[in-house]
Amino acid sequence: MFHGFGGPMRHALQQESRKPRSLGETLSRFLAYFGRYWPMLLLALLTVVIATWTSVTTPDLTGQVVDCYLMPATSSSFGQFAMGGGQTQSGAANCWLASAPQTLSGTRWIIARLYSLGGFEAPDPASMTGDQRITSLARLIAVLVGLYVVGSLLNGLTFFMMSWTGEHVLRQLRLEVFEHLHRLSLSFYAENEAGDLMSRITNDTTAIQQAFGFALVQVFSGILMLVWTAGNMLTRSLAFALLSMAVTPFMLLATVWFSGQARKAFRRSRQQMGSVNAELQESIAAVREVQAFNRADENIENFKAVNAANRDANVRAVSFTAALAPALEALGYVSLAVVTGVGGYYMLAGQSLWGTVISLGLVVTFLGYVQRFNQPILQISTLWTNIQNAIAGGERIFDLLDEEPAVQDQPGAADMPPIKGRVEFDCVSAEYEKDVPVLKCVNFIAEPGQTFAIVGPTGAGKTTIINLIPRFYDVTAGSVRIDGLDVRAVAARSLRAQIGIVLQDTFLFSASVMENIRFGRPAATDAEIIAAAQLARADTFIQRLPEKYNTILGERGAGLSQGQRQLIAIARAALADPRILILDEATSSVDTRTERLIQQAFDKLLEGRTAFVIAHRLSTIRNADMIFYIDHGEVVERGRHAELLAKKGAYYDLYMSQFKRQEEIAAR
Repeated sequence: MFHGFGGPMRHALQQESRKPRSLGETLSRFLAYFGRYWPMLLLALLTVVIATWTSVTTPDLTGQVVDCYLMPATSSSFGQFAMGGGQTQSGAANCWLASAPQTLSGTRWIIARLYSLGGFEAPDPASMTGDQRITSLARLIAVLVGLYVVGSLLNGLTFFMMSWTGEHVLRQLRLEVFEHLHRLSLSFYAENEAGDLMSRITNDTTAIQQAFGFALVQVFSGILMLVWTAGNMLTRSLAFALLSMAVTPFMLLATVWFSGQARKAFRRSRQQMGSVNAELQESIAAVREVQAFNRADENIENFKAVNAANRDANVRAVSFTAALAPALEALGYVSLAVVTGVGGYYMLAGQSLWGTVISLGLVVTFLGYVQRFNQPILQISTLWTNIQNAIAGGERIFDLLDEEPAVQDQPGAADMPPIKGRVEFDCVSAEYEKDVPVLKCVNFIAEPGQTFAIVGPTGAGKTTIINLIPRFYDVTAGSVRIDGLDVRAVAARSLRAQIGIVLQDTFLFSASVMENIRFGRPAATDAEIIAAAQLARADTFIQRLPEKYNTILGERGAGLSQGQRQLIAIARAALADPRILILDEATSSVDTRTERLIQQAFDKLLEGRTAFVIAHRLSTIRNADMIFYIDHGEVVERGRHAELLAKKGAYYDLYMSQFKRQEEIAAR
């Protein structure tokens, strides 16, 4: 598909037109993939819960450091610090660490047990000596450090486990997409560009892995920390907790709006990335044509336009992500200011807040809680926009996986029995676009071993006929039968395994010559491959290659002439030993010697097989048992070479304009 005209407009017309999926549907399908690794997820869940517990617990311990040890010390040293004795009493009232462990429950009981390891008893803050205060403070700081270390180690372990799970999900997704691409019909590839499909299997799956391999667990951890911190705050002081969370509704509203906009922008960004890859892949594949027609400048301009569209889509997506973080951060600072201002006022005034005694340690504790509470909101909102990117990529992947092949086996379809070679077209009609017929009631019967040559002008329907035999497409009316069996009634895989195809545009893989020929029958031995190459008259030039049969070919057989590539394709078909052959002769001229080798290879290959040849060589037409002249989807004339010439109809005109010259050259 050469794109000298249209450029970016073509890609605009090819963007996905499907309605975006619901968020719940996409996430539920992701969950199914991650659910396959539930043991690792459960272990990660356990580490997340413990790590979150360590993080949520530390603000309360920081408050205990102040109320139990620092505040009594400053009060005794500085005459109760100009705040009056009330502050000491309020601090002592909030110091639960000095209580007996059996009077505590939950997290406080666990901390008290850790604090009193080795039989240590917490002294009374009001009467402890300086040495006791230092010893007690050191033990509490050791507990705090231990919690931080354990939390950090568990976070690292969680990251590893989720990365491991994400990589396995990525592998599974790519494998399923790759397998599905091989099941899709040729009509799908006629409507979708290879570069865009490559983008889905690489870029989109990578975005999913990056987001769901780590971001998802961070979001879960953040939600858990939000709920846990909120619970601790409400338990410690309902009034102070409600005051601390006053700006939370505004933070949630900002998150919902920005993330919704980001999802739309990221969806557009993923589509534009597919267009960039498609443009790039096509330009590289067509570099010879581009240089031959001096179209490099036009191609560069087209790529600039597509790349600019991708840039704009990415900038728009990132702008929402970039705007959300500072907005939430500013609201977080407002929350801290409220806690500090209101808490400080009630503390200095010596007043209680709705029955809660305000101490410096309680203010410090709630400052830690607010930071713990706001941090996951900021973290979730930032990661959520990244998850939007993954969801947009997931929508494109699931759209691809949900694409139904146009050609499917019937339920319970049996394998095709060994083919004898009788092919019948019974009033076959076909169309690629609705109500635009390509074939119109084509009838013929090919007996085993016969060669049918198909000729006619470009676009007449020749290629459609040979595409219907291996069932690359389905007929819209009539039937194609092989040995009396409708090709739609048998498994397509078993049918195609017994049909050999040599196309005009031969495709060779970036592998050795041996492996390219073996593609026709993977279980073939080296000796069988060499025999097939000899039958195809390819052995002579292969022996002249640097590594002979082990020579690695370039992409699409670069380094070989078109004639040599077709000889390898003939060897590949010969190795498969099919009962039905489909040949599309090359139209481009090759040297006389290669032309003769190709013809000899064709003649040898056709022996004893039913063959359908889109013929461009006079020798093939002369030797055919039947010639069809196709025009506008109909068989206009049929017969043998001499018979059709005698009619002086459409075939005669074609012969005089195209084949007569070949005959004159051959006679020289």
